[in-house]
Amino acid sequence: MNRLSTSWGDLALARYPEDPRDTLRAWDASDTYLLHHLEEEGVDLSGTVVVVGDRWGALTVVLADHSPVQITDSFLGRRATEANLARNGRADAGVRLLTARDTPPSRIDVLLVRVPKSLALLEDQLHRLAPATHAGTVVVGTGMVSEIHTSTLRLFERIIGPTKTSLAVRKARLIHCAPDPALPRTPSPWPLRYALPGDVRTVAGRTVVNHAGIFCAERLDIGTRFLLDHLPERSGPERVVDLGCGNGVVGTAMALANPEATVVFVDESYSAVASAEATYRENVSPDATGSGAEFVVGDALSEVADGSVDLVLNNPPFHSHRATTDTTARRMFADARRALRPGGELWVIGNRHLGYHVRLRRLFGNCETVASDPKFVLLRAVRR
Repeated sequence: MNRLSTSWGDLALARYPEDPRDTLRAWDASDTYLLHHLEEEGVDLSGTVVVVGDRWGALTVVLADHSPVQITDSFLGRRATEANLARNGRADAGVRLLTARDTPPSRIDVLLVRVPKSLALLEDQLHRLAPATHAGTVVVGTGMVSEIHTSTLRLFERIIGPTKTSLAVRKARLIHCAPDPALPRTPSPWPLRYALPGDVRTVAGRTVVNHAGIFCAERLDIGTRFLLDHLPERSGPERVVDLGCGNGVVGTAMALANPEATVVFVDESYSAVASAEATYRENVSPDATGSGAEFVVGDALSEVADGSVDLVLNNPPFHSHRATTDTTARRMFADARRALRPGGELWVIGNRHLGYHVRLRRLFGNCETVASDPKFVLLRAVRR
């Protein structure tokens, strides 16, 4: 945990879940640059303040006394915000927490945007928020220089209004945008749909639904394809988890291959779980809530009971925003072992260089290679 000193107070902030081994802070130079700008310019925060994409809640917690509305696609980011509000005595400050799938406020007077890694997610967010802005809305985006590109500025310009950038400070930059009420407020083009290739086993030619920000939202990524080509053949009333489900294509493939299975789709992204549910509805059952499927937004398998699962399928991410880390994978593997019944299996697809087999052998006491190619390896570990 680190402390962030601002004119709004000296705050203790941490990422979520807290890990004493994690040296990464809950804010960066782009957050402090934005806060300094708000103070220096004396921006009026008495109206409706909306904070979008606040990764670990730093901006929301600092501005808590102004009752901001936080909009995030991350379950972990939302939990971090809740925890940071509580540890700084601001849990009752009137902050509203919305997800990227919730309806945004009808009027926005100050819009603060932490530029996301995904340009598609930014496009969707701006389309959804633009109708609530007005000529007097203060719109400020922030991000590291490496995250703000010409395409980023064009999105603000096309959807909100005239845009310019600040000078770089500590490798961070601000985006200043003046809303133009005369611009047409067109709906977001997301979600997108595409048909899978005709040679992908169970789901050949099936339709996949993708909300903005989902990994490889416009095509089937090669890692998932490799996993789909080698899915375990199962039967009977098993409980299967698609962990880090993304658009849900892997879990949907298992549901089609074994209609008796209950498939649990889990991701920390609200948009990912919404995509998975839409993909499942499109291909398996239009009534997803009344079928053999569950859709869970959560931290790994924290919402899944111990010893309740027969099979976990996992393609873990190895990035946390700009940082390369195996923290998420380690948490997923440990949660999978806890959730699996004795004899239950964890199947993991990953790049060969990540060395997941070492972690799995240490955790499960066993690990075998199911399939591999020059880029990927598919591993299987059994809960003894």
